[in-house]
Amino acid sequence: MLNKVVVVGAGPVGLVTTALLTEAGIGVTLLESCQELPRDLRASTFHPPTLDMLDHFGVSNRMIEAGLICPTWQFRDRRDGVVATFELDRLADETKHPYRLQCEQWRMGEMLAKQLSHQPLADIRFGMRASKVTDTGNGVIVEAANAEGGVETFEADFCVGADGIGSVVRRSMGVTFDGQTIPEIFLTISTTFDFREVMPDLSNIAYLSDPQEWFVLIRTASLWRALFPVDPTLSDEEVTSPALAEKLLQGVIARSQPYEVIHRTAYRVHERVATHYYKNRLIIAGDAAHVNNPLGGMGLNGGIHDAFNLARTLVEIYRGATVDLLGRYERQRRKVALDVVQQTTLRNRAILNASNPESRQAYYDDLRATVADAERHKTYLMRTSMISSLREVETIN
Repeated sequence: MLNKVVVVGAGPVGLVTTALLTEAGIGVTLLESCQELPRDLRASTFHPPTLDMLDHFGVSNRMIEAGLICPTWQFRDRRDGVVATFELDRLADETKHPYRLQCEQWRMGEMLAKQLSHQPLADIRFGMRASKVTDTGNGVIVEAANAEGGVETFEADFCVGADGIGSVVRRSMGVTFDGQTIPEIFLTISTTFDFREVMPDLSNIAYLSDPQEWFVLIRTASLWRALFPVDPTLSDEEVTSPALAEKLLQGVIARSQPYEVIHRTAYRVHERVATHYYKNRLIIAGDAAHVNNPLGGMGLNGGIHDAFNLARTLVEIYRGATVDLLGRYERQRRKVALDVVQQTTLRNRAILNASNPESRQAYYDDLRATVADAERHKTYLMRTSMISSLREVETIN
């Protein structure tokens, strides 16, 4: 073996994988198409077990300083207010971090990248877009275009695709990405307006159900982010226009003055899971392997969990296990994507946009009964915080 891995994509999944492998003495070339780590406003919710994992790198406390601790989250009816508030301190015996943390993912990325800059086994190459990945049977060859238009070639034992929904590595594996595309476009609007001024019982994370137009409110350390489903027939310019953002926010709380909007991001949402997570020496993780709607904050967290599982598996292979051990990684992590992440996020969406009055009432009654019962309350939090799934899959060989 060359004792080397190529990781494609320097998002959270790629950076965590690189940090764990190099720490174990395995050289990594990390290829990133951007010229630097982007500071875009993507995912920001970190669940308790993810923070426990990130304690390994010593970054959780710094993320907490830069972010916002959210001890509760809630479902609300857009018209009638709170339906159910979930209290994460009920997990105090299960985790060192019994809360959700709102912290932009780029902050964690920059912390890990800084650490890796002092790691001699990590070669981070920005401005390198992977274009072709070949499995030779005993290794891999990765071709990548550089910023000058040239092509560079990298040889390694394995290639890990942490390169998102359009993954070059997944396409090279020839596996299908089964699932669906949600019809609505999701629009996230960041505003300085503090919604607690008009919703005094508002949690930092709130899902507001409505048969006509549901939305989500998430507070960060400096802003509130509001997520809305919008008409997919609108043009890109219309979806991200100031006029639409103002209309949507005024629909939440009517004000005489306009909202101060700092940022607008629109994206299409998919619910897909790859049929396989590896093929011989090509492996995928994070959004390259599974994507889902953001209602529950499970995409980023699930990807980081993938990275820890995969890095552990590769270390075992380098220490003498066969390559077939990657089958355990696939069985464990794919089960979580299908049975936990997909099901939870789809159910959250069903609760939010249920149009049938009887169905809405049934969802509400179940949520209220769940929070009222201590055992059910904790069980629900164990599942939605992804603690249960991490423990359950360890029994899968």
